[in-house]
Amino acid sequence: MQRSEPSALPTQPFFSTPQQRMALARQRFFEEGVRPSGLISDLVIQSWSRCVQARRDPGENIAFNPVTASRIHSALARSRQLLEAAATDLSQLETTLAGTACTAILTDPHGVVVHATRSSPNPHEVLIPLARRVGANLAEAHVGTAAPSVTTHSGQACLVLGAEHFFGSLQQMYCAAAPIHDVHGRLAAVLDVTSEGQPFGFDAAAVVSMYATTIENQLLRAQSLDHIVVRLQTTASMLGTPMEGLAGLAADGSIAWTNNVGARLTGVVQAQAGLRADEVFGLDLNALLRLTRAPTPSQHRLPNGLNVWLAAHLQARDGATRLFKVPEARDTSMAAAPPAAPVVHAPTAAAPAFAIAPDTAGTLRDNDRLLVQQTLQACDGNVSRAARKLGVSRGLVYRHLKQPDPA
Repeated sequence: MQRSEPSALPTQPFFSTPQQRMALARQRFFEEGVRPSGLISDLVIQSWSRCVQARRDPGENIAFNPVTASRIHSALARSRQLLEAAATDLSQLETTLAGTACTAILTDPHGVVVHATRSSPNPHEVLIPLARRVGANLAEAHVGTAAPSVTTHSGQACLVLGAEHFFGSLQQMYCAAAPIHDVHGRLAAVLDVTSEGQPFGFDAAAVVSMYATTIENQLLRAQSLDHIVVRLQTTASMLGTPMEGLAGLAADGSIAWTNNVGARLTGVVQAQAGLRADEVFGLDLNALLRLTRAPTPSQHRLPNGLNVWLAAHLQARDGATRLFKVPEARDTSMAAAPPAAPVVHAPTAAAPAFAIAPDTAGTLRDNDRLLVQQTLQACDGNVSRAARKLGVSRGLVYRHLKQPDPA
């Protein structure tokens, strides 16, 4: 009886190294047709299955197609707002990764690269210089299983290490990616941290998730026009960090959007769009307007019983942050205790102070229109003088005058 050569894999389902675990997973999936559950993540297994269904061969050599100038221009044009919102955080991420062998890559929702950080020169890098080019396509149909492609397809954070990549030519790559969503809850971008030929020496999944959350929060603010943006957390010191909850309140007093933290704290889900502020925060529209004028966050109990710290500002359509001055009478529904490390939104010398009566009825736009009309009347109809007094442009005053009065 002929003896077979000893296998490099253990005879039992136990393994001593990650390499053995991956070899066993690939053997079961590609040779035996068995789903290697428990050996690798379900997201990777699902991606492998899609690649096989697309009749892709793991032995293929992946070619990153040349990127044309027109493709670069169109990718950047589509992502202009995203790049503006992410600029500061991408610069900080580049500084964070400067001492590592990693590159951060930002793709649009279709997997096209729109930004990549600079990395230290590495003569062993062959694929990263090609993959990081603006306009390069990292979608699953082009590169198979990789963290940015899996996250683009699934909308979930993903870690793909070494031999977890479908194609053998990419198995020297180590990738961690996290999604970025817009105010509609749709995938807006994917942030990826990649290393070639060298495993991560830190928790790359945690780092990329933190920066993706920060960029998402900036994008949500940038996309909020004529919204009261409410910030909340159980501890005041976490306001202004990636851990803060955010919610956008529309002019009619309804909840337009929340980020993940805000949804978890308030219990609001995307399918419940249209819930009113008093249902979610226990505060009506005018109480939240008064909150935008407060110099420090205030503690408040939500209708669900959770005690949180709240801060808010009003984002106008022209991009200016307008602060509302309210009567000095204390609002008994808000307990104003200063936090240990408050996040201050104080008015600047140039910021106009608008007087809104606490019992004013109607929407935000109705109140704005009334304020413009009152100021214009006080200025004897002089639009330029009224605009200077309000601290806005004449065009904004004219636009308010053209709007029909509310019924």
